[in-house]
Amino acid sequence: MSQQNGFHVAVVGATGAVGQQMIQTLIKENFPISKLTLLSSARSAGKKMNVNGQEYTIQEAKPESFKGVEIALFSAGGSVSKELGPEAVRCGAVVVDNTSAFRMDAKIPLVVPEVNEVDLHNHNGIIANPNCSTIQMVVALEPIRQKFGLKKVIVSTYQAVSGAGAAAVDELMEQTQSILNNQEYEPKILPVKSGKNHYQIAFNAIPQIDEFAENGYTYEEMKMINETKKIMHLPELKVSATCVRLPVAVGHSESVYFEIEADNVSANDIKVLLKDAPGIVLQDDPENQLYPMPVNCVGKNDVFVGRIRKDIDEGRGFHMWVVSDNLLKGAAWNSVQIAESLVKLGLVK
Repeated sequence: MSQQNGFHVAVVGATGAVGQQMIQTLIKENFPISKLTLLSSARSAGKKMNVNGQEYTIQEAKPESFKGVEIALFSAGGSVSKELGPEAVRCGAVVVDNTSAFRMDAKIPLVVPEVNEVDLHNHNGIIANPNCSTIQMVVALEPIRQKFGLKKVIVSTYQAVSGAGAAAVDELMEQTQSILNNQEYEPKILPVKSGKNHYQIAFNAIPQIDEFAENGYTYEEMKMINETKKIMHLPELKVSATCVRLPVAVGHSESVYFEIEADNVSANDIKVLLKDAPGIVLQDDPENQLYPMPVNCVGKNDVFVGRIRKDIDEGRGFHMWVVSDNLLKGAAWNSVQIAESLVKLGLVK
């Protein structure tokens, strides 16, 4: 597991769904690790975890846990990141944070390596990993923006329950069984665990992810709107989002309408462009019913794009369908990619 020329890496939130994916992704991508430290809440401290045939004892995350750590991947909730992220930086670590704690902080880069890797040069110790639904959308839009310009984006998402945590996946499975067996059940988690009402997710679609802001949009929708503008450095870009939770375990899907600045561009021009774009797999063959689906993207790092077509009424408008594993590209893989970019660019001591 340890590599002599590697880095001392800490994973904060090691027992959570994303934390576990981060660990697996570090191993799978052969990230250069000299020492691995697994951190979590006091509740999980002392538990043993097997990583690549080696047994690790999970330690409680405290300010002093980061002595000697060079790269710290955080996915333990925003309050933990706010408290311990700056402590890790004080100890000399570079923090890649997977929560919303720092995303809209003007001094902290919000990075998707295929889109704005160059922003890593401006980090002051902390780099924010964007929201899962934002990541896959900007990966698909960036090549289009570069070549044809981008004026407007309207997205509707069809998001997997794993975005709400492992307990939400369990709830989906248990509810489905209960309904099939004509048994009673009581929803407890979705749409928002802390909310006053909870709704059935099995055989349903819930048009709420996160709490509602005063403007009628949910915070998930506002994240997509604000983060897209920040990542692409396009404050004037028109973005709107509607985020919906579906009874799918893993894999977010998005219907994306976008308007470009260039004239006389065909759907085929967009397909040709995306076919060779970094991090994208084009699956677009309507004749043979080939298009991206969540069931086929689980466990894969890529963003899958299909159903590309020109809008019937708007000459510069196009539609596309974008699917990705929300736990991988939407979280763990993007975080590890950022760490890889930091190493490549010589930005880690």
